[in-house]
Amino acid sequence: MRGLVLRSWSNQISIRFRSDQQHNSGFLLLHYQAFVLSCAFPKEPAGGEVTVTHLHAGGEAYFRCFTGYKLQGPKMLTCRNATTPYWSGKEPRCVASCGGMMKNATYGRIVSPGFPGNYSNNLTCHWVLEAPEDHRLHIHFEKVALAEDDDRLLIKNGNNIDSPPLYDSYEVEYLPNEGVLSTGRYLFVEFTTDGTMTSTGAAVRYEAFAKGMCYEPFVKYGNFSGSDSTYSVGALVEFSCDPGYTLEQGSVVIECVDAQNPQWNETEPACRAVCSGEITDSAGVVLSPNWPEAYDKGQDCIWGIHVEEDKRIMLDIQVLNVGKNDLLTFYDGDDLTANILGQYSGTRPHFKLYTSMADVTIQFQSDPATNIYGYNNGFVVHFFEVPRNDTCSELPEITNGWKSTSHPDLIHGTVITYQCYPGYELVGSEILMCQWDLTWSGDVPRCQEVMTCQDPGNVEHSHKVITGNRFTVGSTVQFICNKGYILSGSSLLTCYNRDSATPKWNERLPKCAPEKYEPCRNPGAASTSVQSSEKAFYQAGEMLTFSCHSGYELQGGATIYCIPGHPSQWNSTPPACKVVNMDYSMEGTNIALAVLIPTAIILVVVLGIYVYFAKLQGKTIRMPTSLPPYDNMTEESAFDNPIYESGVSTDVMSISFF
Repeated sequence: MRGLVLRSWSNQISIRFRSDQQHNSGFLLLHYQAFVLSCAFPKEPAGGEVTVTHLHAGGEAYFRCFTGYKLQGPKMLTCRNATTPYWSGKEPRCVASCGGMMKNATYGRIVSPGFPGNYSNNLTCHWVLEAPEDHRLHIHFEKVALAEDDDRLLIKNGNNIDSPPLYDSYEVEYLPNEGVLSTGRYLFVEFTTDGTMTSTGAAVRYEAFAKGMCYEPFVKYGNFSGSDSTYSVGALVEFSCDPGYTLEQGSVVIECVDAQNPQWNETEPACRAVCSGEITDSAGVVLSPNWPEAYDKGQDCIWGIHVEEDKRIMLDIQVLNVGKNDLLTFYDGDDLTANILGQYSGTRPHFKLYTSMADVTIQFQSDPATNIYGYNNGFVVHFFEVPRNDTCSELPEITNGWKSTSHPDLIHGTVITYQCYPGYELVGSEILMCQWDLTWSGDVPRCQEVMTCQDPGNVEHSHKVITGNRFTVGSTVQFICNKGYILSGSSLLTCYNRDSATPKWNERLPKCAPEKYEPCRNPGAASTSVQSSEKAFYQAGEMLTFSCHSGYELQGGATIYCIPGHPSQWNSTPPACKVVNMDYSMEGTNIALAVLIPTAIILVVVLGIYVYFAKLQGKTIRMPTSLPPYDNMTEESAFDNPIYESGVSTDVMSISFF
């Protein structure tokens, strides 16, 4: 087995390999590649549409309803990150309203409540259409299916219930292909139902047109091109149908005639999916009769598809939802006697078939006893001419993009890579591989117009304010710098659309630079002081330190700061240096102590020496215990006291030094 491609549904995959013990030869080679998980494309609501920014985590899906419908549910869903990513809620529905006033009605649609499903019982709905001044209104009938009882559709030529009727479902058996025209700028539409049976209801399209002009034509499931966009007299319009539909009941080309009362010379044609046909195109679509409306009972339809003789046909059955008694058969040949490729009834998911030759016959038979009701009941079969059995089928080009192929013959293993033009992004798988069974590993992707700008990112030292839907065209992002920073560049960025490229921001990201302040001038210093640095200017926030020469002391703070501002200023004046004052009383004391202490030490040493030598000579030193009576002495005293003269005393203390 070669070329088989498998994809996990989550961020994990387990592989188990077991070999047969009886065989020793063989090998297994696997290549693996991680890819970003994504949400499935959200379901488009009936009567509305959905646009998606991207399908990866964080992607957003936006829903809107067509004219005549109102949205029930969230307008936006977000793809949430998980092992298997999922949308943040259930897809909304578009519900038809019962009545209303349409002022300045130029182009739109009115549908009965519940359309394309069945309407409810006991309804009374009134719509009033008001065209712009000097305009008239045209009504085109898309579908009118009422129960065969008292249900009724009325269109009146005016703005109230008493206006004269232009169309009454009671009175008319067949719908007028040309529609109805108002004589003035108003139309009144009334839809009523009783309490018994129901049906699909009604869908009408209206358009306003100026007097003297023809109304704008319309063809369902088709397109048209005109020679004059105003549809004045003489304008020509040519019609064509979408793939799978056939032009009926009208002319391919119509002309606006009659200058007095402008009108089309023919009614617009209709495009319908018909029962049976012979097709020789290399690619196309086969639809069940009346698709997307229900097919009729008791049908037997046969389609023959024929391509070049050296090719075969790939059948891509995208929708199969038929009754359990209805039968869809594919024959591998150009008639009903060929081998049967497949035979199906009921409902089946998307699948593919391949013929062995250049012809295939498709037969559809519906049960004659059973009716099928509702939209999207039937089948949709796309077919492609492909090479013979040794290659995969040729894949189509994509609108607004291109493809590149790794091998020209599309053999198994061939890789086709799809890319989109600027302004578009790919929805689906970028790479498709031709597998071993000659089928492609996935469906053909598509290119969707990009309507959002990339996240502009963040600006350092700022915060941003976002207005509008996140980065969609027209939204803005404003950057605001933090305190202390100044914005350089544009503060407001706007996402704008470019015709041939991806939407982008109108300006580059700004920057938030630190705010610059004027410097402080050198404050100067006295001759007795010293600055920590000497320069003409000092930046905001810078500090300057002062000190004093010897013999001086600092008066005030040693450091001053340059305070930011316009202009910047010092927080205080420089400090002063003053002479130091000496304390002379303390100084004299210190000098006296310095002189007396050494003198006392010398005296003690001398006295010690004297005593030492006196002792060596045998002498003693005697000191009296009381003082002599000096109080009775006079100046004439000649110290004749016998006690002092003899040197003898009765009370003597002996002192010895050792």
